[in-house]
Amino acid sequence: MTPSSPVEDARNLRLNQRRAVILRWWLLAAVAIAVSSAPTLLDIALPQLPMFAVIVLMAGFNAVLEWRARTDQAVGAGELFSQLCVDLVALAILLYLSGGAVNPLISFLLVPVAVAALSLPGILTAAVAVLAVALYTLLMRHFLPLAVADVERAARLHLAGMWLTFVVSTAMIAWFVARMTASIRARDSRLAAAREQALRDERVVALGALAAGAAHELGTPLATIAVLVGELEREAGLDAGAREDLALVREQIAQCKGIISGMAARAGALRPDQIQAQEAGAWLEGVRARWHAMRPRASSRLSLEGTATPLIATEATLEQAVVNLLNNAADASAAEIDIRLIREPATLTIVIRDGGPGFPAEVLRYAGRAPMPARSGGAGIGLLLAFSAVERLGGRIVLDNPSPGGGRATIELPVARSAEP
Repeated sequence: MTPSSPVEDARNLRLNQRRAVILRWWLLAAVAIAVSSAPTLLDIALPQLPMFAVIVLMAGFNAVLEWRARTDQAVGAGELFSQLCVDLVALAILLYLSGGAVNPLISFLLVPVAVAALSLPGILTAAVAVLAVALYTLLMRHFLPLAVADVERAARLHLAGMWLTFVVSTAMIAWFVARMTASIRARDSRLAAAREQALRDERVVALGALAAGAAHELGTPLATIAVLVGELEREAGLDAGAREDLALVREQIAQCKGIISGMAARAGALRPDQIQAQEAGAWLEGVRARWHAMRPRASSRLSLEGTATPLIATEATLEQAVVNLLNNAADASAAEIDIRLIREPATLTIVIRDGGPGFPAEVLRYAGRAPMPARSGGAGIGLLLAFSAVERLGGRIVLDNPSPGGGRATIELPVARSAEP
């Protein structure tokens, strides 16, 4: 079984206490029906006054536990152990007043043992089991006998009572085990998701370290290229077209230097007072303009929807996520890229749609979880970084291939976490 954290253990104990409260109500209801109906339906005299006194006390005890469970107070293994011991003692008193070990309801002693086995550490479970065995043994010798005149009828009633007790005990134990199994599966799913997220974060950190090293090493060749471009521009025999191309190269070199400088400046985590907020529409328009400076031959159209004007934190990682998605869209098709910003009071949605062939099935299945191979058209590392950045801000990215064609990337962000008031 997958090891759990102390937080998970405390959560499971709290859930198991709530289930034990429900089981206790069922058990008390079954005992109350048996005590009240036995004298009339079965013609068996019972000391009803002391037995109902025990039932009322246990009902009050369970009501207090139910109130504590609703307050989400911390529950320790020792507290649940004490509650199960109280259950065993109360059942033993009821059985002592109604025939002891001869009473078919004796099987109810197994219910607290089953709950302990599924909820408590081994030593406490063993203690509950020992207490149940000790009480059963005492009830074999010390009890108030049931007065039944007809022996044959008593045997039939005993068999019927054993059957009924078995059915009730089976139903309660099966319900508790089923709910416990569902909790374990849900916990394992959360742990698996956490491990997968940790692996993705580790991969992203490694990529970040690699990018930082590459940015440091790129400074020298960029400076060399800039010098060569300057020397070429001083050539007297160059025509106008060549000079325009050299000017474009110089502009792209400046863009690369700016990107490298920005990576160096963003290497450290920004403090909250260093993060500025901008109106989402103006921020996205600025990101689009900077992207067009890097991809001058690309074409895009930006449309704003919604009347809200949410503010968005100008995080570099979010901007890079949008740029990566725009690059993927531009690589997929030379057609105009449709960019939509849907502004709502609580959410901010950025939709980027291209006119290409759409995302391959492999990208739709594994995007954001692992880098894609190069044959996927460059939608691998960029998507991995984009997913990581958006998920860190509490949002998500959804990829799909809408009708009639093309690929669509949707960024959904909660304004409350990405904006300042």
